[in-house]
Amino acid sequence: MSASISRRAFVRGLALTAGVGTVSAGSASVATGRIRQGDPTRPLVFQSPTVEPFRDPLPPLPSLTGSDFEVRAASGLHRFHTDLDPSPSLGYGGMDYLGPTIEAHAGEPTTVAFHNDIATHPFAADFDTSLHGLSERDRTEVPTSMHLHGGVTAPEFDGHPELISRPGEGFVHHFPNRREAGCLWYHDHAMGVTRLNVYAGLAGLYTLRDEFDTGRDDNPLGLPAGQYEVPLVMQEKLFTADGRQSIRSTPLVPQGRWEGGAVGDVGVVNGKIWPELEVARGLYRLRLLNAASYSVWNLYFGNRMRFWVIGTEGGLLDAPVPTTHVRLAPAERVDILVDFGVLDADATVELRNDEAAPGQAAQIGGVLMPLLCRFRVGRARGFTGAVPQTLRGGRRQPAALPPVPAPEVVRNVTLTQPTELRLPPSIMSLNNLTYSSTDIEMPRQGTVEQWNIVNATNDPHPVHIHLVTFRVLGRQVIETLRYALHNPQPPIGTRWTPSADPFTISPLIPPEPWEVGFKETVIVNPNSITRIVVRFPTADELGFDPDATFGPATTGRAATPAIGRESGVHDVHLGMDHGGTIAAPPLQGYVWHCHILDHEDHDMMLKFRTVR
Repeated sequence: MSASISRRAFVRGLALTAGVGTVSAGSASVATGRIRQGDPTRPLVFQSPTVEPFRDPLPPLPSLTGSDFEVRAASGLHRFHTDLDPSPSLGYGGMDYLGPTIEAHAGEPTTVAFHNDIATHPFAADFDTSLHGLSERDRTEVPTSMHLHGGVTAPEFDGHPELISRPGEGFVHHFPNRREAGCLWYHDHAMGVTRLNVYAGLAGLYTLRDEFDTGRDDNPLGLPAGQYEVPLVMQEKLFTADGRQSIRSTPLVPQGRWEGGAVGDVGVVNGKIWPELEVARGLYRLRLLNAASYSVWNLYFGNRMRFWVIGTEGGLLDAPVPTTHVRLAPAERVDILVDFGVLDADATVELRNDEAAPGQAAQIGGVLMPLLCRFRVGRARGFTGAVPQTLRGGRRQPAALPPVPAPEVVRNVTLTQPTELRLPPSIMSLNNLTYSSTDIEMPRQGTVEQWNIVNATNDPHPVHIHLVTFRVLGRQVIETLRYALHNPQPPIGTRWTPSADPFTISPLIPPEPWEVGFKETVIVNPNSITRIVVRFPTADELGFDPDATFGPATTGRAATPAIGRESGVHDVHLGMDHGGTIAAPPLQGYVWHCHILDHEDHDMMLKFRTVR
């Protein structure tokens, strides 16, 4: 939060003077058919109006197939619930909220011509103009930058946060799709306003198919397809009394100031609050995306039924993993098989969450958001195939997952939130640096590195690294206070990445069974080290130079890579910002960041380069 004092400092002072401590996360019941959000005992948080769950069917997401796509970001009005008025929103590709699913084929390049047609922003009053050179102009001439999350993409087409398009402009992205089949997603990534643009609706799925995972009924893996493959874009939200979506969670922070993270109290799936999907009696493939801004969820079915995880962000696992729950952080995806044939016709089962609100939200009264959607079992028989025994390494299957390679370099990186009162009064940080720092990671192409990600905060953070995938080695709990006392943290702007190995107080906890494949986003638990192994590919392997320069940037804001409506979408030119600012040196490299969107906006995001 960027108010006169931070939310954490405010709550600390309140606890000392008035005896206010951590508020335990509550739970909500749907036994009465209603969930109550408003609670007068929680005056420090905003709450959505009470609405009845399961009033709306789960909306299908339209698909686009081919190799050339046009995607426009535009303002709209979206009705999130039958009993709420339409809310101002943003959407991609003609949708008033979210975007169509783009379907492409691995190894076959696609071109996506993006246009910014945003007329008004639903959260114009929430822009914090103190962040990263934002100005009053940005409220009306909204900056955008479309990022293919999970894409192995040349840096100039990656949706760099400083390479923006304003209304009337756009950018042509070239995606080589040189990776395995899997569930990617595209979303806005503009500097300082990512949380506002994505929350308003700028997010969509991008599905890659290949010769094994074809998406057809006759696919070699024997997976459910067609109507039995269902994407679930899951979010949490807050709504005002008149039904408008709200980015604010607490009156402690004035409107127009960065807050640090809004925990929602209603679940939204494919753009509807607590929808219901009628399913046939058989096996379904559900492709789950946590597209929320803030919360980690522990997802399970209300009857605790078993399901199978078959893949994560980097593609399929070697074999389905049976489980009764899966933990999913913002930006993570999980591919699951669910057998609704074990339920009686007309039975219902809910997809629920039992992970409490993060610590800082709980301190001011935030509670867990308990519910995402419900499934109602019909009488018709659906997909009757069995859960596959294996998914990789067999006949007509992709190769088995390789062993985790031995690292050649070990790198310590840190996640912190300074606790003392200073300017800025609150900030989230990687390596105790701000985004503008030049003290960045510069791994060499072709090198295998182990990153020890030290989380010295009390909240979980999903860490995402652009361009690459990695393998999770495991996690260890650390004694954070002793770590900090032995390694005093300098002022923001000075690198602080001491090893936490001497302060571990647990053995290495292996990754969850569903985390053993390739990933590009990982949950970093509070007061812990998360160890990952990543290989940085070479230019020859990629087919492009990952360290190429592009841009240029401009003073304060990025230069706009503009395509005019009149000139078509095939010629991209990098123009001056309309404000006439002077061009700065070209951009270079990628970014890595926390995928709590408020955190990456300020300031838990750093650049990195992969050098020769």
